[in-house]
Amino acid sequence: MQHHSFTFNPIQVNTFILWDETRECIIVDAACSNPREFEKLDHFIRSNGLKPVKLINTHGHFDHIMGVETCRERYGIKWEAHPGDAFWVENARQQGALFGIPVQPVRKADAELNEGDRVTFGNSELQVIHVPGHSQGSVCFHNEASKILIAGDVLFRGSIGRTDLPGGDYETLISGIQSKLLVLPDDVTVFSGHGPSSTIGEERRGNPFL
Repeated sequence: MQHHSFTFNPIQVNTFILWDETRECIIVDAACSNPREFEKLDHFIRSNGLKPVKLINTHGHFDHIMGVETCRERYGIKWEAHPGDAFWVENARQQGALFGIPVQPVRKADAELNEGDRVTFGNSELQVIHVPGHSQGSVCFHNEASKILIAGDVLFRGSIGRTDLPGGDYETLISGIQSKLLVLPDDVTVFSGHGPSSTIGEERRGNPFL
């Protein structure tokens, strides 16, 4: 499985495209906030002969879903997310306004992602790991064969997701990271929702929150 990332919108969200030899691809955290950013995403997809088949999200905070409607409509694909963040999706426009960022309304997800689910595309699959604490519906996506973890805002290089927003809880987040993520092998690469990548081993040894 191959991957590519983009950094979109004023909050600097990492959007990921994952694909395999079949050229089917999925878009994780479609955060493109304007036509120029979407064109950058679309150009990569077209120039590499990829076929988008699904949209999935690590969580529903407004900065991570700004491109969902555009991608859902342009590619004719369904959007999947954890139901625990339905509140954030419904109020995306209002939340963006608090940061002075215009956000278009986002319709509810077409399908749910829950603990233990498998997201399939081409010959590949991602395991869904529910790790609440940053938000109630935060999930991570793990591919064992390629040793990657799309962690959203659960785990960062040297840090963790903020827990002071509605639905956040520090103890819940720490417990989830320790019991569900730090049990993965050291060489699993962690791709976060913001900032640079890391590895499980690096975070186990040096993350001050853990």
